[in-house]
Amino acid sequence: MQVVITGRHMSVTDAMKNYAEEKSRKLLKYFNRISEIRMILDFEGGKPSCEGIVMVEHADDLVASKTDNDMYAAIDLVSAKLENQIRKHKEFISQRHKGRLGAGKAGAEVEKAEE
Repeated sequence: MQVVITGRHMSVTDAMKNYAEEKSRKLLKYFNRISEIRMILDFEGGKPSCEGIVMVEHADDLVASKTDNDMYAAIDLVSAKLENQIRKHKEFISQRHKGRLGAGKAGAEVEKAEE
């Protein structure tokens, strides 16, 4: 898994880079099929903003962005948004697999009940 931290319209300090990387790595505990995480730190229009992109195997990329008065707060908010998206994606996958397995059993039980 690769974590890429880049700056747009600004230079990224080591402290910001380490903080964003630490927050990004915490997302791995929610889903193990993450191939890459990109955090783009931006300073546009006088306010810092952060955009996070999580590349997941066999799915569309998960994207979140947030603008705040503080860069660290923006990183926190983006990480929280991505965490929610990853949880929803993982729940969707598990429900889809449960539905497939359960549909055959439920259909067989309905047929037996009708006989």
